[in-house]
Amino acid sequence: MDFLTKAVLPFFRYRLKQIESHVMCADAVQQRQLSSLIESARNTEWGKKYDYKSIRTYETFQQRIPIQQYDDIKPYVERMLQGEQGLIWPTAVKWFAKSSGTTNDKSKFLPVSKEILWKCHYKGGFDAVALYLGNNPSSNFFSRKGLILGGSHKPVALNQHAHCGDLSAVLLQQLNPLVNLVRVPPKRIILMDEWESKIKAIVDYTWNKDVNSISGVPSWMLVLIKAILERTGAETLSDVWPNLEVFFHGGISFSPYRAQYKALIPSDKMH
Repeated sequence: MDFLTKAVLPFFRYRLKQIESHVMCADAVQQRQLSSLIESARNTEWGKKYDYKSIRTYETFQQRIPIQQYDDIKPYVERMLQGEQGLIWPTAVKWFAKSSGTTNDKSKFLPVSKEILWKCHYKGGFDAVALYLGNNPSSNFFSRKGLILGGSHKPVALNQHAHCGDLSAVLLQQLNPLVNLVRVPPKRIILMDEWESKIKAIVDYTWNKDVNSISGVPSWMLVLIKAILERTGAETLSDVWPNLEVFFHGGISFSPYRAQYKALIPSDKMH
């Protein structure tokens, strides 16, 4: 294990102990989480509508709060986009993730509070690395660069009250600057909004870097890998990045792509 990874490992080990303890009392953890969310939102317009102050159990919450579709909360989101606050969450929401629509809308605007940004998305990423390091104690994870492939829409200002973009773009825009020390490519490239130009720019910037981790949606990452192989003339990604050790993926199932990745990264140390 390299010096830097070894130096930061205690922070991840502490989190691993928390995760292990949560496994032993998952029901209690979820009950506390529900109570915390109800308490946080009790004075919002939504919380007052459903009388959150009187909810003490999951059963009461289940009985009182109907299952919602996006169209049910869309009026609240539209007001939030115009700057109204305290509607469905108590703290100010200025960022919105633009998602492909599966209902009547072509796109949905999903509120991204600072709490969900840090306590869900970034903490989830931290946990993924913690679990990986726990399972692979000989990793040199922080000794080299990690390539994060985000969406094709950079954040834009909707008005003076709100900004939006692909969720991945919103996350990268707000990322702790320290993470940029071990991440490629730079923000100016990863947040480009034209896909073909962005792929070319990523390839030009990263093909000769020492990359040991990649993160992204399997289908998008496959496009990038093939572009890198075309640029370098290499047969496999292991030839380009011999220290590559892990792929963090999400968004869609990895199963249909597993065989292709195995062929493109034929390394025993790849996870």
